[in-house]
Amino acid sequence: MDKKNNFMSEDIDRVIGKDAQRNNILAAKLVSEVVKTTLGPRGMDKMLVSPLNEIIVTNDGVTILSEMQIEHPAAKMMVEIAKTQEKEVGDGTTTSVMIAGKLLENAEKLLDKKIHPTVIVKGYRMAQEKVHEILNDISFKIARENEEALKEIAMTAMTGKGAEEEKEKFSELLVEAVGMIEENGKIEKENIKIEKIVGEGIKDTKLFKGIIIGKEKISKDMPQKVNGAKILVVDFPIELKSPDIETKISISSHNELQNFLNEEEKMIKGMVEKIRETGANVIFCQKGIDDFAKYLLSKAGIYACRRVSRSDIEKISKSTGARIISNLNEIGPEGIGEAGVLEEVKTSGEYLTYLKECKNPKSVTILVHGGTIHVVDEVERALLDGIGDIASSLETGLVVAGGGAVEMEIAKRLRDFGRTLEGREQLAVEEYANALEFIPLTLAENAGMDPIDVLTELKSKHDAGEINAGLNLFTNKVENVFNSRIIEPTKIKSQAINSATDVATMILRIDDVILSKPNKKGRMNDLGSLPDYMNGLS
Repeated sequence: MDKKNNFMSEDIDRVIGKDAQRNNILAAKLVSEVVKTTLGPRGMDKMLVSPLNEIIVTNDGVTILSEMQIEHPAAKMMVEIAKTQEKEVGDGTTTSVMIAGKLLENAEKLLDKKIHPTVIVKGYRMAQEKVHEILNDISFKIARENEEALKEIAMTAMTGKGAEEEKEKFSELLVEAVGMIEENGKIEKENIKIEKIVGEGIKDTKLFKGIIIGKEKISKDMPQKVNGAKILVVDFPIELKSPDIETKISISSHNELQNFLNEEEKMIKGMVEKIRETGANVIFCQKGIDDFAKYLLSKAGIYACRRVSRSDIEKISKSTGARIISNLNEIGPEGIGEAGVLEEVKTSGEYLTYLKECKNPKSVTILVHGGTIHVVDEVERALLDGIGDIASSLETGLVVAGGGAVEMEIAKRLRDFGRTLEGREQLAVEEYANALEFIPLTLAENAGMDPIDVLTELKSKHDAGEINAGLNLFTNKVENVFNSRIIEPTKIKSQAINSATDVATMILRIDDVILSKPNKKGRMNDLGSLPDYMNGLS
């Protein structure tokens, strides 16, 4: 550690050369080790407890890493891999982090052999390019009409998570939901809303061809159920605007005050009358609704919800065909949406508004039930993984065998490719192949099997040309996992490879870490003291 520099403040901490590389690699390895035990259908869960004693129980890689408050700069880069994977695909976060960690761990062996980091980086980039060629070669095409295959993809995604016991039912729900929201071959995952209710069991989870809003009607005098709902959606307040600046009104008599109040009521009446003239019997408002307007709407038999979130407003619009109206003067019958039934329902002590029987909904809702908030949260994460996998499969039309089969085949072909290279890059390609084998090895380890025996058997089968030989953890056997219907989208693997390689090569290129701290009291003494850097890993 070089703490004193003649051109730097004494509040600067600096690590250079090999020390910087080793510390960054160690941080990345520790992050990988944290999520390693959660991989696969036999992976374990983590309990995360916040400073406010809020508890999260999950085996979702990105959730674990996001909640851990990691501080080490290189470790933060590993967290970004998981976030990118979650955003792009929705699944495979643990895989991407583990591959990155193993790439760096294997690079350390090459650094010990005096191989320069830029040579390792070049070899890794060559391997990355070759992996994509191999993936395209070993992928299978999947048709949109093949719903059985899509269900199997969703089941693979949910296996080992909180939704596993009902994965068959959930896979059917997800395939149906994705089919409803698909437009011109494109799938917006945000159009599948997940509403959570603590109560009943996981098996009571349902798909609604419409939207469920976590809001109740604003007056008990409003109807509880509306058949043939005509829906108006507005994002302006149904109340009088307050001036933007401080304003004073001078009133000199009781009559003037009464006239002022009467004028206010008249304006509110005018707004409500405009709403009535459209023929709407339901209104969803993103902003506030005045108490007098509430009374008038109740009197007119109009069901109203106020302060509905923007995301819910947009989903209501997509489900019912209603146009979101931003100006009172634009209100008219042409902007009205329709739903067969609107109903306020009390479920497990909470009031919800159901919009059901929408004719052609482009936004749907899955209502998740569970015994505790931790259960429903984990089921939600599992369903999001399933949705992401189905959407990714349909987007590219390509899938691969799961259970570590694809990693083993890529590793085998990478080694063949490495032998065609001259120079030290072939050593980097070899270590890249070894890093990919870390996935099936960990799957076996997490299932309580002997990882060396499993890896040996897998290598033997792939050398014999069985490209779909993988680990079926339901039978604890090495077999053709494609025939066992253990399938994953190709996009999960390609994105994980890209993210892992990008961050590994970036970290390998770092040979100088300079830390600026506001004062000596807040300084970090040593980059090697990882427990000080990584709250939650210590």
